[in-house]
Amino acid sequence: MAAPNIVNVATIKGNTNVATLGATTGNIVTNAASSGKVFKINTVILANFDGTTAYDATLTLYSARAGVTKNLVSTISVPADASLVVLDKTTAMYMEEGDILAGFASAASKIDVAVSFEEIS
Repeated sequence: MAAPNIVNVATIKGNTNVATLGATTGNIVTNAASSGKVFKINTVILANFDGTTAYDATLTLYSARAGVTKNLVSTISVPADASLVVLDKTTAMYMEEGDILAGFASAASKIDVAVSFEEIS
């Protein structure tokens, strides 16, 4: 697992992953263990599409290098019919090989998540 030198990049590809959070943890963005890439996460947006009820969301980051999973946000309330910007370009983060961004909600199929990222190699 060697992260590429991001000073001498060969390719930067823009990506957006979208998912609906379930009541159990599901992967949203996965950087494969032998990808030879670094992912720069630029934006993470949560959207509650229920018209009447607020629901909680938790997003986690598994760090393969450290061998631990930590919360990015924990049981953060997303109001009914509202969006919440968890991360934007001013607070971007990097995912190395083997890292996984995952999440779940207090109720299945109530919160969508959109993640914009750059795949750097």
